[in-house]
This record gives sequence, structure tokens and C-alpha cells, in this order.
Amino acid sequence: MQEITTKTPAIDKTTRILKYVSAQGSVTFSQIHQNLDLAQSSTATLLNSLVAHGFLRQEKNRYYLGLTLFELGIRAIESFDIRELAIAPMTFLRDSTGLACHLGVLDNTSAIYLAKIESPGAIVVRSWLGKRLSLHSSSLGKCLLAWLPEAEIDRLLPEEVLEVKTKTTITTRSAFKAELATVRRQGWAFDNEEDYDGVSCISAPVFDRNNKAIAAISMSGVSFQVPEEKIPEFVELVKTAANMLSESIR
Repeated sequence: MQEITTKTPAIDKTTRILKYVSAQGSVTFSQIHQNLDLAQSSTATLLNSLVAHGFLRQEKNRYYLGLTLFELGIRAIESFDIRELAIAPMTFLRDSTGLACHLGVLDNTSAIYLAKIESPGAIVVRSWLGKRLSLHSSSLGKCLLAWLPEAEIDRLLPEEVLEVKTKTTITTRSAFKAELATVRRQGWAFDNEEDYDGVSCISAPVFDRNNKAIAAISMSGVSFQVPEEKIPEFVELVKTAANMLSESIR
């Protein structure tokens, strides 16, 4: 994930610390200041403040995420009324395909799951609310980027060479922009095992009353659940679900 630098270094450092603890589960003081290349004095000051405010908790010599982050996260999710409106379209899509369905939005430099309807089958694709996805390798990411101005796409993907996730990942920004043009033309996006080996996803954009793509709905399954001959049928179902949500928002 791209590291964001602002004119407020203390907030940048704090964000780096929280993301690092989140990724590792628990860390020591030495791991934080060494692996994040932070000075010991400023690291100690930031950690003490984060513990005091409940963003981190300290047990012996290790730091963990604190419950304040959980409380704020729940409030942030609750503020997205789109989740409630998405329940009926997502349930329709799940019942029509038998596969897991997600609602995603753009959050900084990644896509994030806001809602999920689980597959009723025994074979499931592991995912969770709040999960972040790469913009260039996920079908949700493609949908969320495809209708943005080119300058905004360049800001979100500043490097020409993109991270390789699987053998089918699109690995250059120029090739990815060509893919986005296809997504805009056809009105849906396909993740052909580009984010995870053996997992395929189809997404369609959700538009607000200003015709801005504010979210996307997806269905995903292991690749044998999304065979080539079924893709046209699945595409129409995903587009129908996305259109249902778009109409609700408008």
C-alpha cells in the first residue's frame, strides 16, 4: 500500500505505527522504531500518547491495537447508509449465483469491503468487513477507478510498474489504463485470478444521482465456480444488482 506523506509528520508517523501494529498483530518498542525507521525519543512519545488515548494497548513489552479504534471503526461503518440499501441487491445476487457478494468503496489507495453476504455453499472465499484490496488487481478496484479522471488514477497509482500478485496480474500502469477503458466501455470488471490464485470476481459500479461511481458490488468464488461459459450470465446478474442499488441511491 502506498505510504502517504502530509505536512503533519506526527500524524504520518502515528498512522505508520497503527498500520504496522495492525499488520503484525503485536509488536515491541524496538520493532517499531527500527522497522519504521523512527527515532527512539519520538517513538516513545507517540506510543505513550496512543496508549493514553486507547488507540493502542500495552501488555508487558508488547503493543496491540486498542478498542478506541474499534469504536471509531464501527461509527465510521455506521455512517455509510449505503450498506443498508445494499442488503436487498446483494441478497438478490447471492441467491441468484450462490456465491459470496461484497459492497466496496474507495478509501485512499485501496478498495475496502463495507458489506458482505456470505455464500450458502460449503466452499467459501475468505473475506471480512474492512478488508482492503489492491486497486489494480481486484475487480472492485477496477470499477472504482474506471470512472475517475486520469489525473486521479495517476495519483492513486503513481508508479508505472505495479505489484505482481499472481501470474495474471496486470503489471504496468499503461496496460492497466487500457483495462480501465474496457471496464468503462462494457460497464463491468473481471478479476481473472489477478488478486489471489484460484479466485475470480466480477464487479459492477454503483452510481449516485450525479452519475459518479461511488461504490461497486461484486460476486466472487473459486475459479471453477466462475467458469467461462457462466460469465455472461453472472455479468448480467452483477450489473442488475448494482443498478438496483444505484436506483435506490438516486
